[in-house]
Amino acid sequence: METTAFKVGGMTCMGCVNSVTRVLKATPGVTDARVTLEPSQAAVTFDAALTNPAQLKQAIEDAGYEAT
Repeated sequence: METTAFKVGGMTCMGCVNSVTRVLKATPGVTDARVTLEPSQAAVTFDAALTNPAQLKQAIEDAGYEAT
């Protein structure tokens, strides 16, 4: 298992946190996603054989948020 973190832009409420958490946990290979509003970030634990940081970043962006 690997862990990566992203700064997540565009989140304004707990609904946003829940949305980002939901899309990350729905990504195959993700075993844990911890998303916080302050600071706006996501820490993701994943199986590198099934996904990678670029795919996780894309999942966040596809949900309408910025990921760096």
